[in-house]
Amino acid sequence: MARTIAKDHDEKRAQILASAAKVFATEGFDRASMTQLARDCGISKANIYHYYDGKDAILYDILETYLRRLRDRICCIELEGMAPEERVRALVREILLAYQGSDHEHRVQVNGVGRLPPEEQTVLRGYQREMVVYVGEVLKGVAPEALGDDSAKLRSVTMSVFGMLNWYYMWNSGAGPEAREDYARVVADLTLNGVRGV
Repeated sequence: MARTIAKDHDEKRAQILASAAKVFATEGFDRASMTQLARDCGISKANIYHYYDGKDAILYDILETYLRRLRDRICCIELEGMAPEERVRALVREILLAYQGSDHEHRVQVNGVGRLPPEEQTVLRGYQREMVVYVGEVLKGVAPEALGDDSAKLRSVTMSVFGMLNWYYMWNSGAGPEAREDYARVVADLTLNGVRGV
């Protein structure tokens, strides 16, 4: 007979992922144990195994959930009717706001993707690639003459923008929406003033 799914299954799963992301980010994936993860989640070790068969499965679910939601949010920003400069500003702002509250997941992503099997890495890198392509297209709209026919230059500019955004949590992890919007303006200004001269 098939085991029924508890009413709070999704809630418990989300709790496990959030707690595990914090443990992996602060303690390191190798040092974390299933016992520690269960303790930090506030559930028994037997119960955590009801949801996941090991640390690798938890790691993949953390990253798949985080990157898929991030991809969906970023790639679905409504930019229709905006001027190219406005699109850059809206996109940069939305990325920083999307990162809020996900510092642990973001930190785990830096070293975590490469630990997973190739087929799982392919899924995760696919999400990352979609975001990079989307942001690149928006940046290309600002300076089509400089970036339109040079894919290497476009990639460099795009990854530079992600570089400015991705490491914000390192020096301002507790930043709220207002601080993030202020920094988004700085990044957008740097990008818009610099991209036309590359």
